[in-house]
Amino acid sequence: MIQDIYPRIFSNKYEKKKAKPKDLFLSYNGDTVLVREDKDKLWYPSFSDFEKDYPNLINNAQFLFTIDDINYYLANENGLDSAEGWTYVSTGRFRTEIKYWRSFAGAVGWQLNRWYGNHHYCSKCGKPMRLSEKERMLYCESCGFQAYPTISPCVIVAVHNGDKLLLTKYAGRGTNRYALIAGFAEIGESLEQTVHREVEEEVGLKVKNLRFYKSQPWPFTDTLLAGFYAELDGDDTITLEEEELALGVWLNREDIPPADLNISLTGEMMEMFRTKAVEL
Repeated sequence: MIQDIYPRIFSNKYEKKKAKPKDLFLSYNGDTVLVREDKDKLWYPSFSDFEKDYPNLINNAQFLFTIDDINYYLANENGLDSAEGWTYVSTGRFRTEIKYWRSFAGAVGWQLNRWYGNHHYCSKCGKPMRLSEKERMLYCESCGFQAYPTISPCVIVAVHNGDKLLLTKYAGRGTNRYALIAGFAEIGESLEQTVHREVEEEVGLKVKNLRFYKSQPWPFTDTLLAGFYAELDGDDTITLEEEELALGVWLNREDIPPADLNISLTGEMMEMFRTKAVEL
């Protein structure tokens, strides 16, 4: 999955450190990220690449995280793609980059960029927020309110019935890929309760014998995914929630399309079922 970057080591420990010319930075413009345009992989800029035309860029950068001994920073500066050889490309590239550590770095940076951008002002009193020098936190000097990066819990559910797996396709997403049942946990609800509710709401089925598989940080939507396998309980007739889903179908193992890049928990769980790599 996208966070599986071993032997490289990701560290999200917050540090107040001044950027150096060799350090890399991430720059976003909406749903695009700055990369070297003559590379067939995600190639992020270093401060030394821009020190001639943007000498103050290094002084205004915000530390993000490290991967191995490489420090990554966030740089918010307009017009960086005017520098020769650099361009903004769609963050959709994070889903196709075969070197997961490159896509993971870009996706986590994008998540933090959205968080910083959404918290310029205090949601309690409306005054400007300030950066903490001790931890990854924003605070309001006026009323004392503190804000930390938001992570929402979400379940991924692989509903199985013998050698059949329930696969879905989202409505209005512009993608033809199969998916599993998924949904956010509601207030006052356990993850197991979320599984039962989401399955019943989206396809009108009941499940039993829930088995937790594994979790995954998913920076694209600020979520922490929890994957469950669940056995069908009773009637297998699908009643589709059409506002959410365009398709719901039972597929035999041999009919499930093989995974290409397993960046997602959904893709890995489908592949594990298809290849009988998980005992149910």
